[in-house]
Amino acid sequence: MPLIAPSSYEPPARLWNGHLQTIIPSLFRKVSVAYVRERIETPDDDFLDLDWAKAMDNDQWIMNNEKAAIVHYPLVILSHGLEGSSTSPYLAGMVRQLTNHGFDCLAWHYRSCSGEMNRQQRFYHVGETSDLNFVVNYALTKGYTTLYLMGFSAGGNVTLKYLGEQGGAINPAIKKSVVFSVPLDLMGSARRLEQWDSWVYNYRFNRTLKRKVLQKAEVMPGVFPTEAVRKVRSVREFDNTFTAPMNGFRDALDYYTQSSSLQFIPNIAIPTLIINAKNDPFLSPECFPESLARELPNVWMEFPEQGGHCGFPDRHSSLQGTYWSEKRALEFLTKL
Repeated sequence: MPLIAPSSYEPPARLWNGHLQTIIPSLFRKVSVAYVRERIETPDDDFLDLDWAKAMDNDQWIMNNEKAAIVHYPLVILSHGLEGSSTSPYLAGMVRQLTNHGFDCLAWHYRSCSGEMNRQQRFYHVGETSDLNFVVNYALTKGYTTLYLMGFSAGGNVTLKYLGEQGGAINPAIKKSVVFSVPLDLMGSARRLEQWDSWVYNYRFNRTLKRKVLQKAEVMPGVFPTEAVRKVRSVREFDNTFTAPMNGFRDALDYYTQSSSLQFIPNIAIPTLIINAKNDPFLSPECFPESLARELPNVWMEFPEQGGHCGFPDRHSSLQGTYWSEKRALEFLTKL
């Protein structure tokens, strides 16, 4: 306890394996969300782009002693996956579900992921939590008194690491957290991406990450190891060549060891749900720590046999409809 088994998830019959459950929603699901973008300046003279979506009925007012005060709905802060954004189908679908059920949403972008390159030399990495902390504190200045955190894939790792770092000192406004498809052990996941059946994902991430480095190198000549970056052929090589040394780590092993959220999970002090599908083509066996789940008082783990990576299309809904993951997250956030 609290290991949740068996899971209630059942995939559509036509999407019978993890690759289909991963790729089909990513390519063909279209979700439109009316975001309002806000740019905030960071202490190191950079910026973060925030996309806000308000609850559907967030125009209510309360009259109190002849003074009008806006109703503050709970706010969900969502962290996207590697090279994702607020428009990624898995995130936009979740925002649509939450705003339809009385939650405000804030989908924030990692540096370089909002469609405009950030100003500083640094990019982002999956163990970097100071920007999430900055976003949380900024949201609190808006008057919110109830926050929930949600993360997908790399964003799930950032979220769990942040919660573990905060431990019992976490801001009491943060009530719960839900994460999906999380590479709890980063080295294991990097190796999993190098297996033959996951090479297409490795290639895609490697291509976009390299493109960003080369793009920034055009305006910051001589700063980045561009020739070495051009030669890398996997995410692990990229992290060993670029991410690790640019962020003060010895190498990819050091980066993965210090940044993996698995070691931080026992310190989490708020109710948290981790959902990882066993057929996820990104995740290694270390990402399903069932024995640990039974020991933790605040962290629930659910490991469906099916679901893919940030997939979880619902057996009883269309490809464009509400997904099981969205129903499951809402259930966890709203139940006592």
